[in-house]
Amino acid sequence: MTATSVIQPLDTIKVRIQIKGEEGIRNASPFAVAREIAKQDGVKGFYQGLDSALFRQATYATARLGIYKTLSDYFKNKNGRDLTGLEKVGSSLTAGFLGALIGNPSDLALVRFQSDGSLPVDQRRNYKHVFDAFGRIIKEEGVLTLWRGSGTTILRGMAMNLGMLAPYDEAKERLNKYYGTKDTKQTRLISSAIAGLSASIVSLPFDNIKTKLQKMKANAEGKYPYTGVADCLRKSIAREGVTGLWTGLPTYYFRVAPHAMITLLTQDFLHESISNYRKKH
Repeated sequence: MTATSVIQPLDTIKVRIQIKGEEGIRNASPFAVAREIAKQDGVKGFYQGLDSALFRQATYATARLGIYKTLSDYFKNKNGRDLTGLEKVGSSLTAGFLGALIGNPSDLALVRFQSDGSLPVDQRRNYKHVFDAFGRIIKEEGVLTLWRGSGTTILRGMAMNLGMLAPYDEAKERLNKYYGTKDTKQTRLISSAIAGLSASIVSLPFDNIKTKLQKMKANAEGKYPYTGVADCLRKSIAREGVTGLWTGLPTYYFRVAPHAMITLLTQDFLHESISNYRKKH
């Protein structure tokens, strides 16, 4: 939640760039998109859906980070050693899968908030807040709609965890061994930067598909532009090319990498502080 409060404007720009890519506008400038948002909605336009974003982090991110940490501690205590690479991968994927299932409703609401401004005025949903979004989605489209795009949310969550948490722990262990230190600030900063780069490259294609599925609206005949993950992937590649799956990578990187770094550093700080408190009491 701390990281999201800082990164939200970049996330909004990232979503708008992905929507433009779907409309056939390749390599949209993040600065041009930012000016467009500012002109259309002012500063508040960059923070559309912030309550949904915070709710998403309180559910999805808390779950995937907490489950990974729990599994890591379990294997460490059980085996009396650091996790192997395979154990890190397994823990990352498991935590990403469960966290994504928990967080998909708030993720869907967030995408709709952020994409609303790109729709014609008469087609905008104009949700008041995250709980209004949940209520209207259930009433107008059915409760299962809250898990629309959950396939890609799960894949993205697993990819994000795999690219973020396993490399972070692995980088820390290797740097600790190389320098003969134990989780210094410099080691954590370098490791979080590596994790942020890895996570952004691995997860962007899934994030791209997820955005398109979650923002879509039915046409006059009641048909949606995509029938599912595979259909969206096929049509996206046909329309934008394989590299189109990484549309907006620079913006996505500058959104994901700082977010990952702030998240990991804050997590380590809280974990260390609580552990020290428990030892004293």
